[in-house]
Amino acid sequence: MTIRPARSALYMPGSNTRALEKARSLAADVIILDLEDAVAPDAKATARTQVCAAVATGGFGHRQVAIRTNGLGTPWFNDDIAAAIQAEPDAILVPKVSSPLDLGWISKKLDEARAKPSIRVWAMIETPHAILNICAIAGASAQMPQCRLDCMVLGTNDLVKDTRAELDANRTAALYWLSATVTAARAYNLTVLDGVYNAFKDLDGLERECRQGRMLGFDGKTLIHPDQIAAANRVFAPSDSEVANARKILAAFARPENSGKGVITLDGRMVELLHAEMARHTVAVADAIAAHVGA
Repeated sequence: MTIRPARSALYMPGSNTRALEKARSLAADVIILDLEDAVAPDAKATARTQVCAAVATGGFGHRQVAIRTNGLGTPWFNDDIAAAIQAEPDAILVPKVSSPLDLGWISKKLDEARAKPSIRVWAMIETPHAILNICAIAGASAQMPQCRLDCMVLGTNDLVKDTRAELDANRTAALYWLSATVTAARAYNLTVLDGVYNAFKDLDGLERECRQGRMLGFDGKTLIHPDQIAAANRVFAPSDSEVANARKILAAFARPENSGKGVITLDGRMVELLHAEMARHTVAVADAIAAHVGA
């Protein structure tokens, strides 16, 4: 099981050269170099040049690096994706993916440019149409493997704007969007990242929302400030007790007397093979985090 941790995914403005340099030393699992929301229209070209030069130069260590382009249909998209392909990030994050047709168009652009197979596509899920089409979007990873879809990223701010919803501390109005996206991602073995927490100075509120996101099944959270990284890394990592319990379950199933069994008894409770599968994932995540932290 190959896992790249994505507990914390920090957006960094592509127009800020100091931010691009700082990104190489931050503890985030993922750095998203942004050409879209964080960049004014008259700075788009400069930001594109700076971001792609930074990615091509490298030095980001174990961190996954994604370039967020401007959206399909904008005046900047074609130049963004062409430059991103040349820079060779780990992923290209495309805003406002609303249907499998969008992924097909992106795939065509990648194929025409002969993009390296290692460059993956991440889709922003941030429109009402995307939520209505979420199963088809996630399913494109199986129906159209050439679309390279690896990850779906919630854009909760845009969904709030477009639906006119009001979010309380428990994000009650957003629970449908969140759960539907997680469920679709899991059906097709995709990574899925929660939306941002806007009050970046409210670290207690951030931790609460990270815990909610993990409880809903997200792999990590997108962030807007470096101060948010520590909480996301902590919450979305298995705890020491979770890892110890997972290793105990795997060790129990590995005993000769339990060979071939679908159900065993461990510490007075029934444990099934599905628990062993969950335990295997927990250990794989913990090992991947340990490997990256030590890198």
